[in-house]
Amino acid sequence: MRAGAFSPNHIGNDTAIFNLVAEQLRKRGCEVRIYSEEQLIAGAVDNDVVLNMCRERRSIEVLQEMEDKGALVINSGYGIENCTRERMTRLLLGSGIPYPDSLIVNTDEAVRDRLRRGNFERCWIKRGESHAMHREDVSYARHAEEAQEILQEFFLRGIKRAVINRHLEGDLIKFYGVAGSNFFYWFYPFEQNHSKYGDEQINGKPHHDKFDAEKLKAMCQKASEVLGVVIYGGDCIVSPEGSINIIDFNDWPSFAPCRQDAAPHIARYVINAIKEHKKR
Repeated sequence: MRAGAFSPNHIGNDTAIFNLVAEQLRKRGCEVRIYSEEQLIAGAVDNDVVLNMCRERRSIEVLQEMEDKGALVINSGYGIENCTRERMTRLLLGSGIPYPDSLIVNTDEAVRDRLRRGNFERCWIKRGESHAMHREDVSYARHAEEAQEILQEFFLRGIKRAVINRHLEGDLIKFYGVAGSNFFYWFYPFEQNHSKYGDEQINGKPHHDKFDAEKLKAMCQKASEVLGVVIYGGDCIVSPEGSINIIDFNDWPSFAPCRQDAAPHIARYVINAIKEHKKR
């Protein structure tokens, strides 16, 4: 299970989807044992199939070690690491997946002039080296001076690296998907009052600008492959012209609005992955 520190404002939702998938696996004849991240780190898990929502730094290292020794790990520890902000930014931009113009910086850098030159007046400052744990790990800046102040706060909190994304105007859409399945769900979080920190208010009420939903699905599937995560979710911005940019991509999110539908698809993916793993 995911440690509570990495389920800010979503502990109940993360637990719910995890337990639903475990229930679906048991219905399909699997023996399922549930552990905490602390138990994983302590060495209590020696199974050859590991389904996880982990995000602790040491947990990711343990998962990678298990994977290297031949265990089936879903999501891959390497994929989870790829969803940390700096790695994700480099991989998505390097793969040609539409993503906001970005700067990757040390938090003790002076960035005001660079932001002005790059027209980053409105931007998002995001913790670079790990998953978000606190509301302040993803902060909106209205101008370069405010961005510099936020970066200084990151530095004082001991965060060494940050990603600065240009703010994009448009409709905010949240999505969820499972690789190797037909399951893909998207919605406007503002309309469902679905929020971790209230940041959805920045882009405001959606205008329902037209866009190609199949293109969004294909884009997310490609990002899933590039990052190496098979149970995924994230956020994108649809511009008034209908262009789509992924702005965040997460390893195993809560699936809160659609978990009853998602759980059987996740379980089927796991069963098929186990069958393929046993053939090797």
